[in-house]
Amino acid sequence: MSGSGDRLPRLLALVPYLLARPGVYLRDVAADFGVSEQQVRRDLELLWMCGLPGHGPGDLIDLSFDGETVVVGYDAGMSRPLRLTSDEALSLVVALRTLAEVPGLAGRDAVERALAKVESAAGDAAQAAGSIAVRVEAREQTLAIVQQALGEGRALHLRYYSASRDESAERDVDPMRLLLVDGRSYLEAWCRHAEGTRLFRLDRIDEVRVLAEPAQPPPDAAPRDLTAGLYQPAPEHPEVILRLAAAGRWVADYYPCEKVRELDDGRLEITLRVADTDWVRRLVLRLGGAAEVLAPPSLVGEVRAEAAEALAAYAFGGEPAE
Repeated sequence: MSGSGDRLPRLLALVPYLLARPGVYLRDVAADFGVSEQQVRRDLELLWMCGLPGHGPGDLIDLSFDGETVVVGYDAGMSRPLRLTSDEALSLVVALRTLAEVPGLAGRDAVERALAKVESAAGDAAQAAGSIAVRVEAREQTLAIVQQALGEGRALHLRYYSASRDESAERDVDPMRLLLVDGRSYLEAWCRHAEGTRLFRLDRIDEVRVLAEPAQPPPDAAPRDLTAGLYQPAPEHPEVILRLAAAGRWVADYYPCEKVRELDDGRLEITLRVADTDWVRRLVLRLGGAAEVLAPPSLVGEVRAEAAEALAAYAFGGEPAE
């Protein structure tokens, strides 16, 4: 059974097609449209009920059959096939070429067949598309490679940025599943270095490649229970509270927070738990006046001391020589 999303474009194209080929065999119609003869007959039966307002016999599309052939007697104004404008054809060719270059794409053959047909019909627009360079977003490439590894049951090598440590590390992992949570994509995999199940945000994967070896997570590597939410910090991790000005509000989106509170003056107050406060200290110092540490007191003291030391060094270095 053909879906409604496929049927409407086919119905719109059928009448001009039949007008251009009077007496065409139903089997040839079915082959050209890639459907069964039974589906073509159902489409023609529906077209009999279509036409111009008024809905009288003289307003409806008229078809006549002679054995296994069909002829349009009245087209109700549907005499020309829908055509793409030059800009539409150019956009479609560029999009299909870009899609065909995505690593690990499923259904690449179908994309390439569609591209060949569109290029043939587009003429000059297809030639113009050759001068347009389109870069596939790194995140989409990462997603395609991860999907390829999952589909083939193979391990992956990652270079992954850990926000909680503010560093990138190389890891070999055994993929288990893809997750979409709060609009972000995650790979759940067995991390061979950590010897445990981990979640990897796809937009933090700097490099990824499929390994030749099969993915073999241990039998006891169970998918993570996310009923309590994606972010589940360990109770022993210290709680950090930051106050963020407008230039630092992105921190609340980038790092997993336990609490986010809008303040009356337009700033944000966020609470997060971290395994290591060193990266928070470095982050706050980089942000300058856009971030302020409120807790824990030990981190407040470290940031103030390091900021004062940096200011003293700057003042000393900036004084003109006597």
